[in-house]
Amino acid sequence: MCKSGEDGAQEVTTVPEAIARRPGLLRRIYEWVLHWAETPYGTPALFLLALAESSFFPVPPDVLLIALAISLPARALRYAAVCSLGSVLGGMLGYAIGWGAWEQVDQFFYAYVPGVDPETYRRVASIYERYNFWAVFTAGFTPIPYKVFTIAAGVFQINFPIFLLASGLSRSARFFLVGGLIWKYGAPVRGYLEKYFDVLALAFVILLILGFVVVKYVLP
Repeated sequence: MCKSGEDGAQEVTTVPEAIARRPGLLRRIYEWVLHWAETPYGTPALFLLALAESSFFPVPPDVLLIALAISLPARALRYAAVCSLGSVLGGMLGYAIGWGAWEQVDQFFYAYVPGVDPETYRRVASIYERYNFWAVFTAGFTPIPYKVFTIAAGVFQINFPIFLLASGLSRSARFFLVGGLIWKYGAPVRGYLEKYFDVLALAFVILLILGFVVVKYVLP
């Protein structure tokens, strides 16, 4: 980007500088996420976010994974591994909540966790009866809310080894796909993400909302 200086000369403005001048919530969130990538706590924060998102937290870890990976592309696969491990352990936590404590905490989840309600769980129960492994795998890889399926797997006592296998494969595939692209292409991917961040963030939110809609209204 260019702008005219006081003497009429053209000054070059880089893409990150241009984005930094745009006010708004998305930019502030982006800066907050990048802040973790610049501190010693980025990796633990990624692990905890991935763990929490698989059981109760509504925000997916992908944004932080991308921010950390584009800050240090050489470590992108390491970050993908951390995110995958945290997410699978979080899925196990969700399973444990459904299996051992659901009757004590169900009202809290119905009230405060997006996508969790009695009708949704009836739908998920019918999905598990038909598809089992593929239900978990699809929820783990796509924007469909994974936490709904991890807790429901415990509630309906889905075979745990099958649940764990589907979770490990799907979450690893999702996060290593992101990490692998950034590891391989590095700077070009970073430039693209910075240039089109607002559009991509909006698309990500839309996909997340559509995931909840699919579970609530579309799936049998």
